[in-house]
Amino acid sequence: MTPAPAEGPQDGTAVRRLIHAAAHSSALLIAEAAALTGGWAVLVDPLAGAVHSTPGSAAPSGVRGAAHPRAHPHLTVRPVAGAVLVVCPGRGTPVERTELIAATVADLLRVQARRADETRAAEQRLHRAVLRLLRDGHHRAAFDVLGGTDATHATVYRLTGTTARTAHQALWRALRPGVERTRVLVCAEDAELTVLALHDAPGDPHPAHGVVTRIAEQYRLTGGAAPPVALDLVPAAWAEAGRAHPAPAGGRLAAATGLGEHDLLRVVPADRLAVWSAAVLRPLDREQRRILAAWLRTGSAQAAAPAVGLSEGTVRARLRRIGPLLAADLGHPTIAAQLLLAVRASAASAPSAALRPVAVPALPAALLTTEEARDWAAALLAPLDTRLRIALRLWLGHRGRTAPAAAELGVHRTTLGNWLAECGELLGLDPASVTVRTQLHLAVETVAGPADVPSGLPRRGGRTYRAPQ
Repeated sequence: MTPAPAEGPQDGTAVRRLIHAAAHSSALLIAEAAALTGGWAVLVDPLAGAVHSTPGSAAPSGVRGAAHPRAHPHLTVRPVAGAVLVVCPGRGTPVERTELIAATVADLLRVQARRADETRAAEQRLHRAVLRLLRDGHHRAAFDVLGGTDATHATVYRLTGTTARTAHQALWRALRPGVERTRVLVCAEDAELTVLALHDAPGDPHPAHGVVTRIAEQYRLTGGAAPPVALDLVPAAWAEAGRAHPAPAGGRLAAATGLGEHDLLRVVPADRLAVWSAAVLRPLDREQRRILAAWLRTGSAQAAAPAVGLSEGTVRARLRRIGPLLAADLGHPTIAAQLLLAVRASAASAPSAALRPVAVPALPAALLTTEEARDWAAALLAPLDTRLRIALRLWLGHRGRTAPAAAELGVHRTTLGNWLAECGELLGLDPASVTVRTQLHLAVETVAGPADVPSGLPRRGGRTYRAPQ
């Protein structure tokens, strides 16, 4: 049990302390409530969970108390402004004092909510303007508008559906309580809801991730989430999230990578991956890395051009200079796949010597041993039979272009399209994602044998697929 507080202040002093805390932030207000009652206090949002908790370890108890107040009669529970205040007094704290503290905190939270409602329209216009600046590649101007930020990375979510505007209001209520500095941008345009979560580093998922996921499920929205990127690559992440749509049924949020535990960023030890990435990209300066990353993430110079604020011709010209610097053929699908893995990896100090990306092996020994690489690839591709694996390999070798792959396989484009859709269903992945395609390419090349060629297509339906003449 929490020990009783020392001789506490008089009620008037307690109220003044609460008002002073509320003037600073709702987080400080909750902390003051816990201190004045000698116990703990939690502000719970039905969607977001524990918004503020003092101490942090009390958050689960606060969520349970908010959900089932009758089962926890020792708690003081107050609904307030779409959220729930839960206070657990320390031993010896008078009931009257706890009630006074809880009632005062609830009133102050209501005042904060009213002020937020009054400024909501202006803040939503601000979010819309900042998101457009980021989407157009003007990240410095965007954060000048915000008044500065210490964020270095961002995660982009794009959700679509007929209920996007209603979901926007629910998401705004869930994410805005107690926010003292802008860490999440939320915008609804037409039938799309966009969320941009700002990170100090690209590590663990942003706290908003769970809320966005629940909103997508509740309002039957279909959407995609790009992995965290540096702020100057938000336009590329925007395009990536827009392509990461799951199955037609709503209520799902698909990761742009979609690879889960098979993602090489999880499979390869982080320190090993960071050192390899730094060695591969060492010959490039910051601007060249930005152009390369945008091109690899979007899949084309045409899509990368607006992401980096250059013309398509200029992007192509810069890429022609980048290839020789890396001593690599950027048009080779295996080289491109390795480079995308490199630009997605965490930053590390560059070693003294550069490392050239190579076509063979698909996964360099600096990342995984031959046995580790084959185990990873075999586990990822296990659901595919020979027919689908050969078709997928050819299609990926043509950088996701169906017509030339179908011609080489000797099948109709519709047939190949059906096979690729079958691959996506069996693997539970979205082949439309550039990141997914590149890692699948590395996997199929890792396990490919001499028979994994068009002539190796097995008999099916009593005939052999016709090879091209």
